[in-house]
Amino acid sequence: MNSMISLIFITIGIIFNLLGCIGIIRLPDTYNRLQAATKAVTLGCCSILLGVVFHFGLSDAGTKALIAIPILFFGSTVAAHALIRGTYHFGIKLGDKSVKDDYKDAVK
Repeated sequence: MNSMISLIFITIGIIFNLLGCIGIIRLPDTYNRLQAATKAVTLGCCSILLGVVFHFGLSDAGTKALIAIPILFFGSTVAAHALIRGTYHFGIKLGDKSVKDDYKDAVK
């Protein structure tokens, strides 16, 4: 039963990672690409790590995966925010299809 649950979580993680990679290739500008990478790949990696926890239980590998999940989740979201803010300050323009610029009035 645990191997089936771990296989489901690992498969979901692979699908999220694949969608994140497709988003990086297909989306029009840097900001959308960073969002696709951050959201999809973070959920994908966390799902894979959760599958590792179910597969190995609370052994050394499972415990390390369980510790890595919140570190990855919070670290990648903070890093993505810093990258997007730095990209904006560096002067990279939004794509032509972007409809709203929240930083325009907030950042001088």
